[in-house]
Amino acid sequence: MTFYRNLVWFTKGFREYTKNGYLAAEKSFDPKALDVDVSSRAFMITGANSGIGKDTAALLAKKGATVHMVCRSETRGEEARKEISESSGSDKVKLHILDMSQPRKVWEFVEKFSSSSEALHVLINNAGCMVNTREVDKDGLEKNFATNSLGTYILTTGLIPLLAKHESPRVVTVSSGLYKTNDVAAHFFKITREYLNVSILSARGRCAT
Repeated sequence: MTFYRNLVWFTKGFREYTKNGYLAAEKSFDPKALDVDVSSRAFMITGANSGIGKDTAALLAKKGATVHMVCRSETRGEEARKEISESSGSDKVKLHILDMSQPRKVWEFVEKFSSSSEALHVLINNAGCMVNTREVDKDGLEKNFATNSLGTYILTTGLIPLLAKHESPRVVTVSSGLYKTNDVAAHFFKITREYLNVSILSARGRCAT
């Protein structure tokens, strides 16, 4: 991490990535921006059982959209789906179980979903992880990279043909301000020592995304 990038990260962090930063930005929000009819549109949200993903799913469900929640944990995913369905009164909230760190499973999911009768208008790539212990699968893929970058890439490119069939398709990818602090170095794929600084690892992953 260079001194300049470090400075940018902390400066923007204090100004924008805090509650006060949000409250300041909120003053420029257009209240009518969310006053839209999405009852005929279908949204897919990864990492939808908590945080930003869950809140997004809940808001869309309240507006009558079809919501496909993609979650790694069936237990937590079902709890969130039930909560959202009950609070919104919607019967169009669906749960899909998928571990984004497993590329083969992601591709299988893409093929299965694309061959179904389901429509898809918007894909929201929200799932991500920040694992500070080195985990490598049988194919030699490191978990942070597999989840944050490779899984997201496979899901997005695989679903583009389905998205393109509908009017005004969208892909939204949630990232992190950490990308400002680093770049994608060649040794990103051979990380061992730098697991001591998980922020460096995550930053490179966000750059790749």
